[in-house]
Amino acid sequence: MNPHKIKRIVVRAPTWVGDAVMSLPALHELRRVFPEAHIAVAAPPGTADIFLDSASVNEIIVQSRGGLLSQFSQAGEWRKRHFDLAVIFQNSFGSAAVASRGRVPIRIGYATDRRGFLLTHPLPLPEWKSQRHESFYYLNIIAELERLLLGTSTVNEVEPQFALHVSEERKERARQLLAEHLADLTKPIALLCPGSINSRAKRWPPERYAALADQLAQAGTTVALIGSPGELSVSEEVAAHAQSPVTVLTGKTTVAEAAALISIADVLITNDTGPAHIGAALKTRTIVIFGPTNPLTTYPMSPNAEIIRHPPDCAPCMLRDCPIDHRCMTAISPEEVCERTIAHIGIQPVG
Repeated sequence: MNPHKIKRIVVRAPTWVGDAVMSLPALHELRRVFPEAHIAVAAPPGTADIFLDSASVNEIIVQSRGGLLSQFSQAGEWRKRHFDLAVIFQNSFGSAAVASRGRVPIRIGYATDRRGFLLTHPLPLPEWKSQRHESFYYLNIIAELERLLLGTSTVNEVEPQFALHVSEERKERARQLLAEHLADLTKPIALLCPGSINSRAKRWPPERYAALADQLAQAGTTVALIGSPGELSVSEEVAAHAQSPVTVLTGKTTVAEAAALISIADVLITNDTGPAHIGAALKTRTIVIFGPTNPLTTYPMSPNAEIIRHPPDCAPCMLRDCPIDHRCMTAISPEEVCERTIAHIGIQPVG
């Protein structure tokens, strides 16, 4: 492996938005190791928006999550670009197969999903995977790559750098979007993300989000709901329970637009899902309501972010549906979350 011959690099990003954000420090380190290389990021629609305005990326390739035919199409696209190195953050067999069929001569990633034979440099899963933040999982790939190239590595000697950028143009468009939906921009903006695509157990009950929205509105805050189209029913339930008006933007924005909204918000309150990591990376005040998931691996890594968690004996269970009474989430009250929010953004307490 000759570093001087590596001119064109493709990075297969993780599938989920939150994981893509947690891969940003690794992308930052990859740029440090290859300051002059052309770096392309291949990611599914939506997730690709995370890499907009990134100083570490020269090109974004939007690729579908389809089956075998889609993989052949993606491989053909990679062949045309003549990549020298593929860094595969995604764990799937298909992502390694695309790199192999795309004739990328150097292919590095974890030997997961029985795909080791498709990689030129398969890496074993770290023993500490369930004990450290997910960002280190991706950083470890770059650390191993640097060792292969230079015989040593400094990747794990620095704090992870979550370089997520939103241009001023995108921020202005976010303000316009709020204004178009009659949101009062003269008040502090609180964004609530009550959904979760891949786990119902992660969701704090909608009626509690509604009570929180009412308390924040009474304290003089403009409240808006965000999320993906698949989370719209949850946001509609929150809006139906709320006594005060809330702006529902769930399903009405791209990931890029949602990130821009988060960048101009005074506070983001969310379940353990993608926007939590976007908020942390943007240094927006972020409060994350944790229940069934492991905070060691997916906490929002930012001094401006905090988690609220009252774990029972059964947490973290990592289940997608609670088989009992969802006690990990019902232990958290709207009053507690509102109190934390008021402390963060300096608005007046209710009453």
